[in-house]
Amino acid sequence: MTPKEMAKLIENKAKNHRKFLMSSREAERYYRNENDILYKSRKSREVEPLRNADNRIPRNFHGLLVNQKAAYMFTAPPLFDVGEKEVNLKIADILGDRYAKVCKNLCVNASNSSVAWLHYWVTEEGKFEYGVVDSKQMIPIFSSDLSQKLLGVFRNYKILEEKDGEEIVIWEYWTEKESFAFQTKAKGYSHLDLQYYPFYSDSPEIEDGYYLPHNYGEVPFIPFYNNNIEKNDLNDIKPLIDAYDKVFSGFLNDLEDTQEIIFVLTNYGGTDLEEFLQDLKKYKAIKLEDNGSGEGKGNLETLTISIPIEAREKFLEITRKAIFEQGMGVDPDPQKFGNASGVALKYLYSLLELKSGFMETEFKLSFARLIRAICRYLKVECKQIIQTWTRTAVTNDAEMAEICQKSVGIVSTESVLRAHPLVENVEREKEQLEAEEKQAQKKADLYAGIFPVEEESKKEKAAEKTEGVKKDGETGN
Repeated sequence: MTPKEMAKLIENKAKNHRKFLMSSREAERYYRNENDILYKSRKSREVEPLRNADNRIPRNFHGLLVNQKAAYMFTAPPLFDVGEKEVNLKIADILGDRYAKVCKNLCVNASNSSVAWLHYWVTEEGKFEYGVVDSKQMIPIFSSDLSQKLLGVFRNYKILEEKDGEEIVIWEYWTEKESFAFQTKAKGYSHLDLQYYPFYSDSPEIEDGYYLPHNYGEVPFIPFYNNNIEKNDLNDIKPLIDAYDKVFSGFLNDLEDTQEIIFVLTNYGGTDLEEFLQDLKKYKAIKLEDNGSGEGKGNLETLTISIPIEAREKFLEITRKAIFEQGMGVDPDPQKFGNASGVALKYLYSLLELKSGFMETEFKLSFARLIRAICRYLKVECKQIIQTWTRTAVTNDAEMAEICQKSVGIVSTESVLRAHPLVENVEREKEQLEAEEKQAQKKADLYAGIFPVEEESKKEKAAEKTEGVKKDGETGN
């Protein structure tokens, strides 16, 4: 592929990417609690001369809702079973210790950008690696049929050139079989001025640049969609957050402005306002005069502004409730929990569970692609992948423990252990129970060895009792 061909392809596919960039940056800004209210222009004193306070207090509702979903879904990340225990262990080793963090990063990126991207590759040492890519760097190309197959991706990002320290933009283009790398200067240039970039130093040379052939069998980038309509989590709640910030900050501004008392003077006997303030501060009194007619006596009044507190409190309460309903989250207000039962707690999490369910459906397909890529790397057959997802929520542990106790003998021991609030690792708990059982059996055998006579006596009495029952049966008694 030549730089001209690459530039033309980028130009055709990058038109809709600008809108995506604006939406992603806005959501990421709100996630960092940098809401629009921080960037509003200050009103002139000529327009509102009595307004001095200019507080701008953003509330990080979007960040709270996104982190809430990420913690709810991925504090305990998904587990995978391909049907063979040895392969499962190898997959877990490849995913490694950072797997849980990668899952949370994917969730946050998808919530802010509507889609998160994960890239996997095999290093020169032959090790399988994977990592999260900034969604703003990615421009995907899908097939136009119903399968919506990923045909290729563009990835663009900035780096500092080693030679002169100048910032350049790298454009990578990945297909099912190969990858190309191009460059352009960051300042004063566009994607139309592309040149080959020797990014892959060990790859075969093509004309003046380099490319990287691969045998992954697919484009090694996996999209993780936020929901079925590819929408971020800010769109539905942004107007409500802006309204809350505006009223909350305005309320604080009014409180500060009303603390400044405005004096209304009639027939003041001093020369200027500075003298008035000095007399008021020093003598706690001021001089007033008569206008000579006896009717226009001097007077001093104060002017204050009344604030509709109840109306604003009600508005903030309604808006907060609407934010959590529209954002499909759990309001952490302790008054809503109390000593709630298991059913009440599940009801509180119902909207969050619905939102998480949409993400889980999309993420399952993407995780399956990742596991199949790992299986290809391990050169093992991967047919059906069973995924186990665990939610992390506030529960009533006492109620759950009581349910588990009543379920013994009705359901399997493993099911009881999985549901018990004190059990974190079911396999380890089963091993511990087996060890305690063996220890108890050893103690019982030890006691039986110490008191053999007593044990024999018990056996004889049991035999005599059995013999007596037989005799009674023979005589008909």
